[in-house]
Amino acid sequence: MARLPRYTIPGQPQHIIQRGNNRQAIFVVEADYQFFRNALVEAASKHGLAIHAYVWMTNHIHLLASPEFDDSISKVFQAVGRRYVQYFNYTYRRSGTLWEGRYRATIVDSEQYLLTLMRYIELNPVRAGIVAYPEDYPWSSYRYNAQGEPGLNANWLVLHEEYLRLGRDEADRQRAYRRLFESVISNDDLAEIRECTHKSWALGEERFKKQIEAVGQRRATSKGVGRPRKKDNRV
Repeated sequence: MARLPRYTIPGQPQHIIQRGNNRQAIFVVEADYQFFRNALVEAASKHGLAIHAYVWMTNHIHLLASPEFDDSISKVFQAVGRRYVQYFNYTYRRSGTLWEGRYRATIVDSEQYLLTLMRYIELNPVRAGIVAYPEDYPWSSYRYNAQGEPGLNANWLVLHEEYLRLGRDEADRQRAYRRLFESVISNDDLAEIRECTHKSWALGEERFKKQIEAVGQRRATSKGVGRPRKKDNRV
């Protein structure tokens, strides 16, 4: 089956996932996360990618990011992918591919889904049973977005305008953001986020999807309900 062309609209956020090949670990020790972070920050700055939220799990990563240019995302992932694979293979005396093909991404209706998607990303370690609370996981953007802690040099994150609307100042925004985590993301929203990202559909209301279809000149959503969704236990 031919690959669908990617939707890329400068300034419009995207949810991006990159997995390890065959679900293998892509991070083993703390130094691996640090190397990846440094490579990502450098590439994002060079190629114009504003990162709003992230989580780096043992065998995959999530980003919520807005590209400045049409090729910002692809250039960042090409640069980081090459650099990190070389580092990882040299460090662990291995060869061959590390990633599960190309990254997956969905363009996001920021007004409707951006804050939900930030919660989805930062709650990954909780859903996976690694930690009880998102603040307990060191390799995500939660501590920066919810508590204002730069922590692991997270001041490279770019606060999206939807996040900035949460409050008049930094303290107000962080309190409002923490309150969002008091409610559970619905199963319908979880399923839609996963399906849209996996299939490269647009994530948003019907009006938004039609706008994206007009720009991208291809379908941005499923043709219909079809068969019931299979249960997806991935995070």
